[in-house]
Amino acid sequence: MPDQARDHFVADFARRSGALPGSGTPWVERMRRLALEQFAATGFPSAREEDWKYTNVEPIARHRFDAPTRPATAITPGQVAALAFGENTSEHLLVFVDGFFVSSLSRTGTLPRGAVVASLAQMLAREPQRVEPFLADSAAATPFAALNTAFAAEGAFIHVPRGVAIDAPIHLLYLSTSANAVIQPRTIIVAEQDTTATVLEQHSGPDGTTYFTNAVTQVVLGANASLEHYKLQQEGDAAFHVAAIQVRQQRDSRYTSHSLALGGLLARADIGVRLDDTGCECILNGLYVAGGSQLLDHHTRIEHAHPRGTSRQYYRGILDGRSRGVFAGRVVVHKGAQKTDAHLANHNLLLAREAEVDAKPQLEIYADDVKCGHGTTVGQLDDNMVFYLRSRGIPADLARALLTYAFAHDVIGRIRLAPLRARMEDILIARLPEGKLIRENA
Repeated sequence: MPDQARDHFVADFARRSGALPGSGTPWVERMRRLALEQFAATGFPSAREEDWKYTNVEPIARHRFDAPTRPATAITPGQVAALAFGENTSEHLLVFVDGFFVSSLSRTGTLPRGAVVASLAQMLAREPQRVEPFLADSAAATPFAALNTAFAAEGAFIHVPRGVAIDAPIHLLYLSTSANAVIQPRTIIVAEQDTTATVLEQHSGPDGTTYFTNAVTQVVLGANASLEHYKLQQEGDAAFHVAAIQVRQQRDSRYTSHSLALGGLLARADIGVRLDDTGCECILNGLYVAGGSQLLDHHTRIEHAHPRGTSRQYYRGILDGRSRGVFAGRVVVHKGAQKTDAHLANHNLLLAREAEVDAKPQLEIYADDVKCGHGTTVGQLDDNMVFYLRSRGIPADLARALLTYAFAHDVIGRIRLAPLRARMEDILIARLPEGKLIRENA
């Protein structure tokens, strides 16, 4: 069955590649062809591979997914406003429906001179030379990333020129509405030297509809650049979501990631960051909340390639029902990367007997003057804490809900975007018993 899925995508490429945006541009065609060859050589990963042994992607390979020819459902401005935290919250908003940029639902406020916030398809058609240094050089770290590169055509292109600060957040809203559809968005974020920006990447779709989002995000940070990157995954309960985030940092740059995984029947995120010069700082915050039969998987890899780099990873998972969580976090300190300061922490809370999590923190250190540590915990609510709250007159259900809320708020409290922080608090409270009482007592 995986071979049939691979053959289906190879045949689809032969049919559609000539009509994709950017076809006819030699470097685009070469990039796509090489990526397809890489995917065709490997096919979908199997559970026999170390990086995929906890996440069986055969349900994706079994299903036949096709790229939509147009959006299946007309999305209204009101629906967009509800997802985008209100009518006027996002000054810079790009909306994509079923893999197509919808200009009538999007808006771009006043940008500093030279800054670009645009559809990738438009850039490939009008200014492919501006995209080439980043898209043509993209590394396909997984078969899914190779598949995305083969069909790379639409998504967002953000370019912040040297010395520019974009104060208002840039909101990228990827919506799926088509049953049995595969959507493969490509997001490219380039922040040159001495720049500041905030990007919110949001993926959403309806419950009860089976579709597949295969997303890749590339981030390139110049010297002393600062990027706050939020990813909110709210796919429908029957959807599949596989994503890769690839980051390269130059001297003294700062990258902060907030990965918030809530939806999808099966969802995985691979986050790879390379600190490619001295003095870089990287912070990865993450929260995954699963219930029912969901599987939510995070794989992270931070590479310290040069001295005096700092990295922090703070991931928390809440699992209920028969859900499964996976967290595999790796820190690699290369030879010569002295004075590295790296810390990784993953904590998981199981709310039901059948919920489970596989946690695998790893350190690979090839330098001798470093400060590195990691830790992980998996457990249930502390009975002593529940007893303490009950002794203060708080009912048992409310006591457990308050403790769960406090556990998640360690990550939610790090979110600097107030509308997103409020949305996450509302979502979490809605999922917990005694939610209304939590709001009154929080």
